[in-house]
Amino acid sequence: MKELLYIETSPRKTRSASIEVAGAFIDEVTRIHPACHVTTLNPWTMQLPELSQDMLDAKYAGINGVLLTDAQQVAWDEVRRIAAPFHAADHIVLAMPLWNFGIPYKLKHLIDVVSHKDVLFRFDASGLSGMLQTRRATVVCARGLDYPLGKDGSAHALDFQLPYIETWLRFIGVREVRSVVVEKTLMGPEVDAGARAEARRRAVELAEGL
Repeated sequence: MKELLYIETSPRKTRSASIEVAGAFIDEVTRIHPACHVTTLNPWTMQLPELSQDMLDAKYAGINGVLLTDAQQVAWDEVRRIAAPFHAADHIVLAMPLWNFGIPYKLKHLIDVVSHKDVLFRFDASGLSGMLQTRRATVVCARGLDYPLGKDGSAHALDFQLPYIETWLRFIGVREVRSVVVEKTLMGPEVDAGARAEARRRAVELAEGL
């Protein structure tokens, strides 16, 4: 593995369970693959552009085969610049907390900026196709409570976090998506510590299998 893209989406830093577990995964990957280069995207510290009229007009100009204006080209170049690490990565690691049953709004902002035709996906008369066809991803999800899977393996009715991210990653072309879930972090120090330890163990196990 040469390039790993790490997307860190919790603002809690040292107190974050998702960052802690993702860190264990990345540490093991870089131990096994010392030449691996890690690029970090943090939507809390990035200067993400707003989805302006110029950006959206550039999007639809591209769909319709119309030349971009200078302002539209500037906006579109910024979209491509932010999306470039996705194309360079051999593996994507995404660490995120559960907020109100879904993902942090800053992560959604990043997704909306880069998820465009001819940037991360294509479509034609035959349908949609992602542009990251050879990539794999590991998703680390942190939750304060417990959201168990159904008996048939389906997601919990209140879990709009992991299903959404798995769907998006596959949509942009990631072939294999694996996940580590750390739950019950609000159930007291002992339960929290145990959940984090088990999630770190699972993360290291996944890293060893790369």
